[in-house]
Amino acid sequence: MTRATVAVVRTSPATVLADYYRVMNLAGYQGCIARDAETALKVNISWHFFFPGTSTTPWQLEGVIRTLRQDGYDLGRVHACHNRTVVIDARLGERENKQLPVVEAHGLRNVHLYEPQVEWIHIRDAVGDLADRFLVLNDVYPQGFYIPKGFLGENIIHLPTVKTHVFTTMTGAMKNAFGGLLNEHRHWTHPVIHETLVDLLMIQQQVHRGVFAVMDGTFAGDGPGPRCMTPYVKNVLLASADQVAIDAVAARLMGFDPLADVKFIRLAHERGLGCGDVREIELAGDEAAYAQNWHFVGPFKQMTFAARMQHLIYWGWLKRFLEWSLRTWLAPWAYIASVLYHDWFWYPLRGRRPLAAALASPWGRLFHNWEHLTADERGYPQVGDEPARPKRSFWGLLAKAVGILRTCIREAPEFHASRRHARCNRGG
Repeated sequence: MTRATVAVVRTSPATVLADYYRVMNLAGYQGCIARDAETALKVNISWHFFFPGTSTTPWQLEGVIRTLRQDGYDLGRVHACHNRTVVIDARLGERENKQLPVVEAHGLRNVHLYEPQVEWIHIRDAVGDLADRFLVLNDVYPQGFYIPKGFLGENIIHLPTVKTHVFTTMTGAMKNAFGGLLNEHRHWTHPVIHETLVDLLMIQQQVHRGVFAVMDGTFAGDGPGPRCMTPYVKNVLLASADQVAIDAVAARLMGFDPLADVKFIRLAHERGLGCGDVREIELAGDEAAYAQNWHFVGPFKQMTFAARMQHLIYWGWLKRFLEWSLRTWLAPWAYIASVLYHDWFWYPLRGRRPLAAALASPWGRLFHNWEHLTADERGYPQVGDEPARPKRSFWGLLAKAVGILRTCIREAPEFHASRRHARCNRGG
């Protein structure tokens, strides 16, 4: 097996576009991403509201697109790709996180996988006998499940950020496939989330022409992620064609032992799906960047009320009383509870202080002033001098949260089972 390479470079707003070009080429993306195939840029939206370290940054998307164009890729064969969750509004998120203006400026197609025109195909038709090797997905979905038909034969470039996660310790390249490959009932896999990510990596390696990841660590999130985190400015970018290896390096930067602390990395490493042992990974780029240890406390020491409840439901004493309801028409209670906690309570009351602190940084000012800045060939030499402020007031956030709750209830998959089933059959 070819030795895995992970590139890690230091960056700044003034050089970020050149640094994305450098990190992708150091990681050998041109040998992985075929020019004669369609390429999906798998955008990450872990929260529809902007919160540093949570979702794909606009400069991440800009840097990757510019790199592809500079290296002669046909942008007519490149598209942005979004999934939906019941509690995250991807249409709102791509605007709030300033991803949509980047996609539109480059004339890329913008694909939302849950729109009616997108066809999905049964997993057995997509991967054949590989499904017999799944660790858990056959048990979770006895009738099988569907994946987007367009993924077959496409390249995919994942665009995660460096952050912790209350289910998986950390989240990165491997988990970025979670939303795109599973349907709205993917919460059924939470009790076996680590094994699920390994199954999804096997699927990716079979259906995609090439799989690559570019991870943004300009902000990195510690604590009960992927939403309620403490963001830190870390000024690093990572890239690799090995999804296990890039997650392992990101985990080590955060202060975790990838093989001991992150089960999905260990499982994937043991099955030869990638390299999770940082001693066996070839590191390219800036030595000082990948030699860091940020000593993150991780997601489990300061969990939010919502995170503690999720752990009790999926792995604790509440499992026998409540988990069954998440597989029935009663499941929307959990979606509503999540929106009420995160969008009505935590973000307006707890999130504004760390958000304001992050916005005062150069990266925060770059985000705040994004629409008004002009890049040169290397990056953004001017990001503005005034500290940026949160976009909305407390009352403005609550007003927005009302609409989010309405959308959450309206789009709950339990209320649209027949429509979804019809669309899946058309794609099968």
